[in-house]
Amino acid sequence: MRIIVAPDSFKGSVSALGVAEAVERGIRAVFPEAEVIKVPIADGGEGTVEALVAATSGRLLHAMVHGPMGEPLRAHWGISGDGATAFIEMASASGLPLVPKERRDPRIASTFGTGELIKAALDAGLRRLVVGIGGSATNDGGTGMARALGARFLDAEGGELPEGGAALARLASIDLSGLDHRLAEASILVACDVDNPLCGPRGASAVYGPQKGATPEMVQELDAALAVFAGIATAATGRDIALSAGAGAAGGLGAGLLFFTPASLRPGVSIVLETTGFGALVQGADLVITGEGRTDVQTAMGKAPVGVAEVARRHGVPVICLSGGLGDGADEVLDHGIDALLATVPQPMTLEACMGQGATLVEAAAARLCRVLKVGLSLRR
Repeated sequence: MRIIVAPDSFKGSVSALGVAEAVERGIRAVFPEAEVIKVPIADGGEGTVEALVAATSGRLLHAMVHGPMGEPLRAHWGISGDGATAFIEMASASGLPLVPKERRDPRIASTFGTGELIKAALDAGLRRLVVGIGGSATNDGGTGMARALGARFLDAEGGELPEGGAALARLASIDLSGLDHRLAEASILVACDVDNPLCGPRGASAVYGPQKGATPEMVQELDAALAVFAGIATAATGRDIALSAGAGAAGGLGAGLLFFTPASLRPGVSIVLETTGFGALVQGADLVITGEGRTDVQTAMGKAPVGVAEVARRHGVPVICLSGGLGDGADEVLDHGIDALLATVPQPMTLEACMGQGATLVEAAAARLCRVLKVGLSLRR
């Protein structure tokens, strides 16, 4: 039996590689002779750098940057095995888990640290960059990122605006004369798992602001500020991209990358699956096990498990999704190539307990899955 194990991370609990290793242990408890191939994946958020570095036999590096609230932190990025490509995830520098819940405030959170990681890659001589933009704490339209690369955002008196999305309501002009000239030589592929525009009811502020700490009043404030930013950035760059799919990703970092760098946006899971050679690996497999921390209606919109399932379906390989929890609309993924869903939690537990025992719960659930599979195989015989 040949089983491909291709999970995303269980965010805040177990890395994608940790989940894959736990699933393998569960499989081997029931099918000790099975061939198990582990392919940790990601969709642009946490774990993207780790997955791409592993897939290319690359290496991890670290840099001191400014976190979402301006604090110094040590963020990671990666270089591919051939030394040609930089892998960056904004979650490492500007991610939501970096900010304690009581301090979360998308009005002042900044993507400056993400820009510092891009600069570190340019300083290292790299001109091909893959940038994952999931899991942000920010709502600044990518202006912090652009500031770190030399752009200036000015008020009507010519003064520098402070960091964060709320200040963009006072934006009067953008000075791009100091923007890092090396960007013109760069190719930037942005791994993005959503298709939201920058502003409006489906925009960055309305859809993702509340999970970053925004009240309804803050959402209105931030959305209006991003609308001001979009108009002035369009005039400054000649690029009208506010309505583009993915512009609203990561609090508008998608828009900032499109405005100020030679970026193109693609589904993050597609980038990772292509880099890992997943299509070739799945050929001839008997089963694919994927998974994520929580499966709900958003998974069906193109998150990692569905990306895995779409490839597996083309090769006629069944897919089981093993998830930390099943939320509203989880069954919608059954229309997107996933054949069965299974939650890892065997009994009522607090979220904290589930996250603390993540790897143990995954291993036990994988073993239960395989015991059911073993019964099915005996019935078929």
